[in-house]
Amino acid sequence: MTDYPHNPGVDGGDAVVSALNAVGAEYLFCSSGSEWAPVWEALARRHRDGEPAPEYLDLTHETVAVGMATGFGLVRRRPQGVLLHAAPGLLQGSMAVHGALLAGVPMVVASSESTTYGDAPGHDPGGQWYRNLSVVGGPHGIAQPFTKWSNEAASVHTLPTMITRAAELAWRAPAGPAYLNIPLEILLEEWDGRAAKPIVAPGSTHSSPEEVDSVAQLIREAANPVIVTETAGREEGGFEALVAFAEAWHLPVVEPDSAVCGNFPRTHPLHAGSDIGPWMAEADLILLVNCRAPFYPPSRRPAKAKVVVIDEVPQRPHVVYQVLFADRYLEGTVTNTLRQLTKRAKDLDEVAIAVRRTAQEQRHAAELAAVTAAESQAADAEGVDPVLVAATLRTLLDGRDGIVVDETITHSRIVKRHVRTDTPDSYFYVQGGLGQGIAVALGVKLAAPERPVVLTIGDGAFTYNPVIPSYDASKAYELPLLIVVFNNRVYKSMNLNHRRFYPDGAAAETGEWLGTDLRRLPRLARFAEPFGMHTETVDTTDALAPALERALKAVTGGTTAVVDVLVTR
Repeated sequence: MTDYPHNPGVDGGDAVVSALNAVGAEYLFCSSGSEWAPVWEALARRHRDGEPAPEYLDLTHETVAVGMATGFGLVRRRPQGVLLHAAPGLLQGSMAVHGALLAGVPMVVASSESTTYGDAPGHDPGGQWYRNLSVVGGPHGIAQPFTKWSNEAASVHTLPTMITRAAELAWRAPAGPAYLNIPLEILLEEWDGRAAKPIVAPGSTHSSPEEVDSVAQLIREAANPVIVTETAGREEGGFEALVAFAEAWHLPVVEPDSAVCGNFPRTHPLHAGSDIGPWMAEADLILLVNCRAPFYPPSRRPAKAKVVVIDEVPQRPHVVYQVLFADRYLEGTVTNTLRQLTKRAKDLDEVAIAVRRTAQEQRHAAELAAVTAAESQAADAEGVDPVLVAATLRTLLDGRDGIVVDETITHSRIVKRHVRTDTPDSYFYVQGGLGQGIAVALGVKLAAPERPVVLTIGDGAFTYNPVIPSYDASKAYELPLLIVVFNNRVYKSMNLNHRRFYPDGAAAETGEWLGTDLRRLPRLARFAEPFGMHTETVDTTDALAPALERALKAVTGGTTAVVDVLVTR
């Protein structure tokens, strides 16, 4: 057996902190549970002795803890630590963990259980584990369906390496949360002090030059090619690489409604909007760049186009059903693959390029005209139209390098189309279920403190959020947000589905639309008042811009501002 330096008085809690240091975690997002006393003691000792440790965030709701780790990871792209409480805390945070999986955010999530129930000598874990907290199969069984990897740390001697392995798995493609069940008895066990090895970033992968050459030739020969992307901008350098690739080959770029981050400047002449529909019949080459679900319904096959999939892991293992219709795959780091294709943009048919450029100029001009017309109509409308809210936000953020986190449903297309973000990491859509938006925005702000962060959110989504714990985190850790509520006083998407499925049903006859009315709620901005935050409620067009300007000024001064906008639809 290998001898390791023995550090008396340290236990599994210090092993956890040591391993997270080695992982390079900057933060430890914790929704408190009684099992984490060993970690808290280790942190207190390290703070006392001036030893390194991740910065600890004491959060009061599991969704806030996981959501903040998600937002932080969307910008920083490396694993952080998340501590939840037993199986119930894991269940409470499970929607947000699943959201991190869909968003491709690496993190190490841990919670605990008891394995001795007070029947072993030594520390008594407490009767709550025997009576209330434990689940059959352990919490790692619960976590398996919504994490990339789930396991149990069965020994304090392997605990640091288990955390290292979890972080390495989480970071590699497809990135996502890894879960580790660390029993309380392991946390309390004396640790011999063996250190975990620091981890390094995943290496870059790429397709062979021959494979890239053949795809470059397909692009060269195509008369009407198009790029379709959902998450190219999520990759390190992916936004810039996609711009260079599109410009080198003069290719239009479509960001469908399923796009969940900013991938390409919406102000760029090559941006071809969000409708893939016309291309299904017209395109002869579709380049799917980080696009896991491009066609809906999935059986909707392009009429004549060859399909090239550019993705490090094109077949997502956590997607239940996925249809890509691929004719070619370029499997490797997307940024690297795009750069390789950009270098091959030579010997182009200038006549074909000119035809393509003219067609795209016409599409772009038509889109700009449609945006302008919609905004003009909204400005003249009676009441506050959501288009006017998005357009006003665009003007407000112009030149400020802002980041928009979006948790709207019926207004999401409006937000994307009229806010028109155009820089890397400037737009993120919250994935995996409503109720995470404020937390994700807080995590984004934590990762980018110098940039204004705006959360656009519907009134229905707002009520799903753990609002009080989120506001507490905002104030406690000085993370000011501008929260803009698109408040139409209804669960609009639910109401639309009822009307669509039963256009001549009983509800249409009587007006009894169940499950949709939110008019009974109080003014949503008021929930922020006990925290000393800036609040506004807006119901007229004239009041909109001044209210948003005051709110952003408050945010710039360090205070979260909530603007509840009563929109007309």
